[in-house]
Amino acid sequence: MDGKFELFMETVDERNRSFVSQVDAYLTANGCKCDIKLQKSGYVVSYVLKDSKRTLATFVPRKTGMKLRIYPEHIQEYQSFLDTLPEKVKKEIRKASVCKRLINPDDCNPKCVMGYTFVLDGEQYKKCRYMAFQPALGEENNPYIK
Repeated sequence: MDGKFELFMETVDERNRSFVSQVDAYLTANGCKCDIKLQKSGYVVSYVLKDSKRTLATFVPRKTGMKLRIYPEHIQEYQSFLDTLPEKVKKEIRKASVCKRLINPDDCNPKCVMGYTFVLDGEQYKKCRYMAFQPALGEENNPYIK
C-alpha cells in the first residue's frame, strides 16, 4: 500500500479500519484509482473511475468521525433501497442542503455539478451532491454503505 494510504488509515477509528480496507479493495479492484490529498481537516481519500475521471466516493474526516461521501449518479435505480436505510442516515439526508441549481440554475455557481432528485419514504428531495449522501462510518451504517 501507498505510504499516504497508511497514514490515512492511522487516522481512521480502529473499529472502522477493516471496513475502510474492504471499501478500498473493492473500489480499486473495480477500476477506480485512489487519490489521496492532505487537507486542513485531515486526509481526504477519493476513488475515481479511471476511464471517465468521475469520483464515485470520498472518505472525508469530520470532528464527529469519518464519513464516506457517495456520489450516486444512477440514484433512480436505487429508490427502493433508500427506504431501507437506518433512520439516522435518512435524517441526515433530509437535513442536507438543498441543491440550488436544481431549484433555480442561476442561484449557484454554473460550474457546480447539479445535485440529485430522489424520493425517500414517499417524499421527493432535491439535494446537493456534496452533502446528501455522506453517512458516518459505524457498525449500524457500514452494511448499508457496502
